[in-house]
Amino acid sequence: MTKPPSLQDVARAANLSPATVSRYLNGSLNLPRDTADRIDAAIAALNYRPNPHARSLSRGRSDTIGLVVPDVANPFFAKLAAAVEHHAGQAGLGLMLCSSVNRQSRELEYIERLRRNHVDGLLFTTNHQDENQALARAINASRNIVVMNEDIDGTDVPKVFSDNVQGAHLAARHLLEAGHRRVVFVGGQSTVMSSRDRAQGFKQTIEAAGATLVGELFGHYTMAYGRQAMAEIIERFADATAIFVASDEITYGMMEEAKVQGIRLGEDISIITFDDVGPLSLFDPPVTAIRQSVDEIGKIGFELLLKRMEGDMTAPRIRLPVTLMARGSVKRLR
Repeated sequence: MTKPPSLQDVARAANLSPATVSRYLNGSLNLPRDTADRIDAAIAALNYRPNPHARSLSRGRSDTIGLVVPDVANPFFAKLAAAVEHHAGQAGLGLMLCSSVNRQSRELEYIERLRRNHVDGLLFTTNHQDENQALARAINASRNIVVMNEDIDGTDVPKVFSDNVQGAHLAARHLLEAGHRRVVFVGGQSTVMSSRDRAQGFKQTIEAAGATLVGELFGHYTMAYGRQAMAEIIERFADATAIFVASDEITYGMMEEAKVQGIRLGEDISIITFDDVGPLSLFDPPVTAIRQSVDEIGKIGFELLLKRMEGDMTAPRIRLPVTLMARGSVKRLR
């Protein structure tokens, strides 16, 4: 097999040093027209193809950013990855998608890759508590990181989230207006910001109206936990008339368990979910949801990362508004 021509071969053919050819190719050196023509002619004659990886390393950049998500199979994170990839592509950057399986050891490994310049910047999401503040220390020690969707206490980097408290208020008011007075909240881990804020906002609005929050259940943002939570509600809170669920993934699991137990969501018990990234309008009845703009989170997160990579060391904390998508899963009691 014939070895492909190298940069050194081009330099010899043009009677120049490899360093001169390299700097010409990466745009850091202006040469006289006749010298540049000699390099171009040598490249054409040898059919030389520059190594983009080597060129990036010579400039101290990879022209690639990373996106860390807990689970690529989760529709929320899949949609977020699509949004980030779109904006990265428009900016001429590659995207390395990293699935942490929500394990801190893998998250720390990806942050270390940033430190080693395998990527130029990192968009970071997690769905668990920061154990021993290891994530916070690693993030603060790194330069080009933006945190999205879930906060990490003690970090001083740009952040973008949805307004979880506003979404919880909207859900609570919708249930109250429909006449529901005994309700349940189901969320992820109580120690993570999104679940904590959604629970707090919901409880405040329900209790301020004189209604009763008969139960608060916390677990994980998974279908498996949704099945468990639905079984617990049927067993412990049979007098509840409505449920506010903190994520679509939990809701899907609750739907499965409700069907097994002969409970008709939207009829026997009303339900509102948070996210609205799945095909909720196709269910029977269509599921009312608090919609967060995943595309906007990805867009703004990417823009914040670009500013960070350009040297802007400010650390804004942005909360994006959410909207109530009223469908058919909330039954009017009055």
